[in-house]
Amino acid sequence: MADFRSNAHYQTTLARLMAKLQSDLGLPAVIGISGAQGSGKSTLAAELVAQLKQQGLEAAAVSLDDYYLSKAQRQQLAQTIHPLLAQRGVPGTHDIEKAINDANAVLAGKPVALPQFDKALDEPAAPLAAQQLDILVVEGWCVGVQPQTAAELSQPVNTLEANEDAGGRWRHYVNTQLAGLYTDYWRLLTPLVWLQAPDWDCVCRWRAKQEQQLWQQRGTGMTEAELARFMLPFQRLTQAGWQQLPQQADIIIAMDQQHSLTGISVK
Repeated sequence: MADFRSNAHYQTTLARLMAKLQSDLGLPAVIGISGAQGSGKSTLAAELVAQLKQQGLEAAAVSLDDYYLSKAQRQQLAQTIHPLLAQRGVPGTHDIEKAINDANAVLAGKPVALPQFDKALDEPAAPLAAQQLDILVVEGWCVGVQPQTAAELSQPVNTLEANEDAGGRWRHYVNTQLAGLYTDYWRLLTPLVWLQAPDWDCVCRWRAKQEQQLWQQRGTGMTEAELARFMLPFQRLTQAGWQQLPQQADIIIAMDQQHSLTGISVK
């Protein structure tokens, strides 16, 4: 992705966000950042952590992606529930209990060893050293998204669902997971910041740029066809977020198709 942190509008938006956090945030705290793939969640989380540290606070960021289950664990889900659960991504493919425990540890003033996930290897990596934090920033593509209704689940949103989940077993399982521990986790993330991407086509284009970076950095990654297939399981909940998060999020940061921030709305 292009580095848009030097953009004046980005810095103004970040300043407004920091001002809101300073006025409203009690310590310790766990902040949530939601946004579609490639929207700049990790960049924003890193910027917030840097500024919080400048103010003398112990802060760190973790991605919901860092809680992904191992290949072996996902393969077990694929064999017992649905083959689509072999791919990391949707609710049900994370160690959400650890995510909840980590957030609760921060809120209780206890040290926490944050996980890491190696996307090139598609496996968990060694966790970070335990640290005691004033603020943990959690960013993730489906953070804050709520379970859907039976009517919403009944219709496939793309060819993957139509062809590989015709009976809806996979999406109903994901929805059940979302309604359970994931919703419990979302309640711990306050305030919730949402990076509002304009549409699904933009999301796919931005994610492709991320994959190009992975190829440049690691010499490995997904092909264009593999990435197109990889994105399909994310479409349903990403689009659900556009319907739900205007009401759920405490702070909304709008983006245009060029990946520039266009405004911030603070409740």
